[in-house]
Amino acid sequence: MSPASASAEKTERLLNLILALKSARRPVSKQRIREALPAYAAATSDEAFDRMFERDKDELREMGIPITTTVLDVLFDDEVGYRIDPSETTLPAISFEPDEVAALALAARAWSTASISGAASAGLRKLRLSGVEIDESVAAGAEPRIRTREPAFEAVHAALSALQPIAFDYRKNDGELSTRHVQPWALKNWHGRWYLTAFDVDRGDERAFRLSRFEGPVRRKGRAGSYAVPADHVPEVALEAQPPEPEGTAVVRVRHGRGHTLRRQALRTTELDERWAQLELPYRRDTTERDVVALGTHAVAVSPPELVDGVRAALRAVVAAHEEGLS
Repeated sequence: MSPASASAEKTERLLNLILALKSARRPVSKQRIREALPAYAAATSDEAFDRMFERDKDELREMGIPITTTVLDVLFDDEVGYRIDPSETTLPAISFEPDEVAALALAARAWSTASISGAASAGLRKLRLSGVEIDESVAAGAEPRIRTREPAFEAVHAALSALQPIAFDYRKNDGELSTRHVQPWALKNWHGRWYLTAFDVDRGDERAFRLSRFEGPVRRKGRAGSYAVPADHVPEVALEAQPPEPEGTAVVRVRHGRGHTLRRQALRTTELDERWAQLELPYRRDTTERDVVALGTHAVAVSPPELVDGVRAALRAVVAAHEEGLS
C-alpha cells in the first residue's frame, strides 16, 4: 500500500469515527463502534482493533476534539461508551462586516483572470448560500488582477496542488535550454513575475524558476503525493537569492587576464588590443557596478550612463573613505 493511500484511509477512518460519535444521541460502546465502521470491522483481531481505536482516540484528542467517556451500566463499570458533544465542535455562525465582505469580493475579482478563478467564484457562491450578502459593486473602483498569462501556470499549479513531480524545458538568462526535473514547492508572484520554487532533483538543491522561461509543455513525472513540501520553506528566501533581472546590455572594458566574473556573463567579447578586451553583458543595476568597481583600474565602464555614473560614485566614495582614514 502506498503512503498516500494509507494516509487517505486513515483520514477517512477518523472522519467516519467523528461523524459516528457526533451523531449518536447517547454514548456508544466500543463493540458497536467496531460493528458500525467498516475500517474497524475489517481488523484481523480484537487486539488489532483495540490498538487502532486507541490510537485514533488519542489523535482526535490531540486535534482538540473532545471525546467523552461514560459508564454504560453502573453494575459493570468496565463497559464504557463514547460520544462527541456536537456543541463542543460546532463553530458559531460566521458573520462579516461590510468592509470584510468587500475584501472577499475584491480577492475573488483579483483571481478572475487566473486558472483558479473557478475556485474563487465557488467560494463566493457558498457564502451567498449561507446568507452572506456580497455586493461586488463595492469594489468596482479597484481592478486588481492576478495575471497568469504564462502558458505553464495552470500545469504547474495543478502539479503543485497534487504534490506531483514535473519536468520541463527551461531557458536560462544566457539563452541555454536545459531539461529540469523538480518537485514543486510554491508559486509566488515576485516583482510582477511568476516564479516556481522547487527542489531540483538533478542538482539536489532548492531552485527558483521564472514561469515565462518555460519552453513547451510541462510533463508530470511520478506519482501524486510522492513528496512533501518542507514545513520551513519560505519562497521569498529562494527568490531573494535569485540574480536580479537584467535591465539591458552593459559594455565594459577589462584588462587581459582580469575580470573572470564579468567574462563568464559576456554575451560578446571583442579583443581591442594587446591590453584590453571589450565585453557586452547583461546589465544588472548594483550587481554589475559592484563587479566593475571590484576590479579597480583593471576595468572601465563604457555604457549605459547609469553604470558609468554608479561606478564613478562608488570609486569616489572609496577615495573619500581612504582620505578620511588618513586624516
